[in-house]
Parts: sequence; structure tokens; C-alpha cells
Amino acid sequence: MEVNRWAGLLCLTLDFRTTMKVMSGVMSKDEATFSDLVNRPSKTVALLERARGHRLLLKRRGDEDLVLVTVGRAEQDAEVTRTATRVLSALVHHSASAELLSDVIMEVFPWVRSLPGKDAPEFARDLVGALRAIEDLATSAPVIQVIAEWRHTAETYADPQVAALLSAGIQGDFGPVEAPPAA
Repeated sequence: MEVNRWAGLLCLTLDFRTTMKVMSGVMSKDEATFSDLVNRPSKTVALLERARGHRLLLKRRGDEDLVLVTVGRAEQDAEVTRTATRVLSALVHHSASAELLSDVIMEVFPWVRSLPGKDAPEFARDLVGALRAIEDLATSAPVIQVIAEWRHTAETYADPQVAALLSAGIQGDFGPVEAPPAA
């Protein structure tokens, strides 16, 4: 199969940092179909080399689209992530930079303002920890999870009624809990 010929040169990756807009199903110049890659790999690779950011959106019918990126570009992206993680990690661990880090976190994640004061630095530490795990785990899912969990916490604190309900102690016994139905 001719696709195997390109395996050493190209890397298919789902890239959460890539933001390619697809308007009303019309293919842009930075898009191709997965069938194009299989049936016309040379033309598809040429399109990739001309694409903005050297990323090509591969449209698939009935499944999640893919992003085709060269190995060199993927390595650059990984190095950028490692460097940004090291910078944030250093900021978290140096008390002299605490105010700067707080300002940066609030600019990037405005909802952090809804967290109690002690929670913003904890969010920053959790975020850096998740970023550091990306390379070992080969997935960005922990970062997305940390952000989502802290955002939901901020949403809870932002709504005084919800915060009051969740902060109130549970009073009384609500009785036995029925077993869930068998799956």
C-alpha cells in the first residue's frame, strides 16, 4: 500500500491546539479528505507542505476528523509545550513570582476570579502538574480535565445560591439507596 511509504515522514495526530474553521462543509485550502490521502498521497502531501502551519485537516465521513502534520512540526509543538510547562513550573515554585503568576492565570482563565483566594494557586499547581504529565502519558486529557474541574468549581462559587446549598451540611438520613438497574 502506498500510504505506508509516507509512514516515516508523516504523523497523524489529533491536535487540540489546532483551530481550523470549517464553514458549511466547504473544504478550505488546508483541508483534504481521508480518501485523498489514501488515493492520492503525493498530492495530499504537497497540499500539507503548502498548508498554513504545515497542518492539514483530513475530513472523514461519519467519524472524527484528523489532523495531518509532519513529524518535524509535531516535535516542534512538543518542545513548545515542554518549554511553556517548564516556565509555568518555575513560576509556581518561586514565591517572588507568585503575583505575576496570579495575574497571568487570571488573564488566561478569567473565571479563576470566582474561586476563593486559596484556590487560585492550587489551580495553578494542578495545571502545571497536568502539563508535566502530558509527555509521560502521551495525552493532553489530564490538562483538559483539570481545567474543566476547576472551571466547574468556579461556576459553583460564582452562583451564591448553589454555593450556599453545597456548603450547607447534610441534615438527616435520606434512607436506603436502591441498587442501580443491571446494565
